[in-house]
Amino acid sequence: MAYDHEEQEQLESLKAWWKRYGNLITWLLIAVLSVFSVWKGWGIYQSRQAGQAAQLYDEVQKYVQDKDAAKVLRAVTDMQDKFSGTAYAQMASMLAAKSAFDANDSVSAKKQLQWVQEHGKTAEYQALAKVRLAGILLDEKSYDAAIKLLSGDFPAEMAVVVADRKGDVLAAQSKTDEARAAYQLALDSGTDKNPARQLIQLKLDALGGSPEKVVTK
Repeated sequence: MAYDHEEQEQLESLKAWWKRYGNLITWLLIAVLSVFSVWKGWGIYQSRQAGQAAQLYDEVQKYVQDKDAAKVLRAVTDMQDKFSGTAYAQMASMLAAKSAFDANDSVSAKKQLQWVQEHGKTAEYQALAKVRLAGILLDEKSYDAAIKLLSGDFPAEMAVVVADRKGDVLAAQSKTDEARAAYQLALDSGTDKNPARQLIQLKLDALGGSPEKVVTK
């Protein structure tokens, strides 16, 4: 094919430009395609992980219903090892903790709750694990450890249950004024529609008197 003078000049300019920048562009394209490939592959991997985790979670639920605590613990350990990055792992661990507690295995229950506290994917699940763990510590009369666990920052939506559990621990320590203050905080933090409100009020009334202004940490 014959080119006119202008086309020939354009072709020569293009060749020169490609000779100068072509290698760089090629590598940039390879990098972009590699990133896209990794991103797509990661999406497929995550989807596969979630699917497998969901199946294993179903197994955990079945074992819980069957009251087979040993199988529950084996399945949830497998999930924590293989699918810790999924939300199913924290959900399964909470189920396993309840299963162990119902089977009077407080050691395993605490272990599962501690796992959620440290590895949970959401602040709400981590907070709930702390509250339930504090309840076990309360039963064991490990009051200081329970109070320490209930200290610090919690999601706003957990304010009622945290203050309520703190009141339980303080009441068990016979720290009546502080317990009243904690229960009152639980009432003030919730709404009239909160199903736990009546029980909290009963516990507050059982302490008698009126809550003094006590700073709880």
